[in-house]
Amino acid sequence: MQTLARYAFAIFFVGAGFNHFLQPDFYLQIMPPYLPAHAVLNVVSGAAEIIIGVLVAVPRTQRIGGWLAIALLLAVFPANIYLFTHQELFPGVPPLLHLLRLPLQALFIAWAYWAAIARS
Repeated sequence: MQTLARYAFAIFFVGAGFNHFLQPDFYLQIMPPYLPAHAVLNVVSGAAEIIIGVLVAVPRTQRIGGWLAIALLLAVFPANIYLFTHQELFPGVPPLLHLLRLPLQALFIAWAYWAAIARS
């Protein structure tokens, strides 16, 4: 089960990384204004997600990939807070969905830990 969860997480992270390049406008909109160089940060975070996903998928590097995934998930959390506190960015989306992104981040962190770091 843990191996399946690890591969699913790796696919999820790689897919999320590619999404930064396919739909950059979403990520650029939710970046807090105090962060510099939004376009560069979008490319860096997308590439990081792809690399981390690959690291998680490879048994030899899965633990470092898991720790890097957790670090990245924590690093991007301010964007989720910014999105929740600025509902006007996506007026057609119910505020509850933006709120749910916040605890969802904790679930992703738990998924990364259990799938890639914890010993079964």
